[in-house]
Amino acid sequence: MAVPGGRASRIMGLGAYRPARAVSNAEVCELIDSDDEWIRRRTGIVSRRFAGPDEDVVSMAVEAGARALEQAGLPGSRLDTIVLASMTHLQQSPGAAPQVAHRLGSRAAAMDVNAACAGFCHGLAVADSLVRSRTADHVLVIGSDKMTDVIDPTDRSTAFLFADGAGAVVVGPSESMGIGPVAWGSDGDLHHLIAHSASWLELRDKPDLPWPTMRMAGQEVFRWTTREVPATARTALALAGLAPADLAAFIPHQANLRIIEKVAKEIDLPPHVAIARDIVTAGNTSAASIPLAMAQLVESGEVADGGAALLIGFGAGLTQAAQVVQLP
Repeated sequence: MAVPGGRASRIMGLGAYRPARAVSNAEVCELIDSDDEWIRRRTGIVSRRFAGPDEDVVSMAVEAGARALEQAGLPGSRLDTIVLASMTHLQQSPGAAPQVAHRLGSRAAAMDVNAACAGFCHGLAVADSLVRSRTADHVLVIGSDKMTDVIDPTDRSTAFLFADGAGAVVVGPSESMGIGPVAWGSDGDLHHLIAHSASWLELRDKPDLPWPTMRMAGQEVFRWTTREVPATARTALALAGLAPADLAAFIPHQANLRIIEKVAKEIDLPPHVAIARDIVTAGNTSAASIPLAMAQLVESGEVADGGAALLIGFGAGLTQAAQVVQLP
């Protein structure tokens, strides 16, 4: 779609980083009372990737970002802004994004965004606005999370779900709309449904307190997601002026295969639309899940270059964001 008298943005390059270590359901179940059949039936997950002790949010973000820059044909020095979406950078200050910029050879403006599993879509909306307003020409958006740092491996409600990884896109100027308007929002009154078991303040004041880890009320989150997310997805389609049949792909946050299938059904996706199911072998990688799933669809050839894809992220906060993009 042309943008009269202005400029739009598009995704110029895409990069993914998956840690080498693949972890089966059987290995996860060594520490929890569960089994492979139950995990597959409830979530669709068969395996996931765990980062090593020498890998963190920054190092994984650098790997994914470098690959996105390579595909876009740009050096890091050409970046104007870097937006890093993550909920697992364990140093309160400074943020991780400036360190990522330095390692990529960039002195660009760099900021962290914490909108949990919706963070990548929030970062993409920021990048789109920066490019359209001519505040920036090239923006690197990265989702990077090392969830194994904040998960209790003995917690039966979360241990089998989460994993590690990073994905990135380079956003640049375009004469036609490659990133549609964002539909987003939050339900802060439900913040307790996905939250750490304690705050850093509590940990300071009670030295014997266990390390704070993520806790989730799974059934309540499932109900909220399947109630709220389809409406947000439909709004994003309407803002882009598209119908479900116009899509080539649906790339939601990889939270749970049951959620993915239910949302796809609720928004009436026709059979020709490819649905990202990266969760089967990647698990839930929070802010990294959407760009990782996008990379998997593109690399597998399931969708053609230039096809329209509906992205939607949702998670702790509770937060959600969606937009339609043209695939690189």
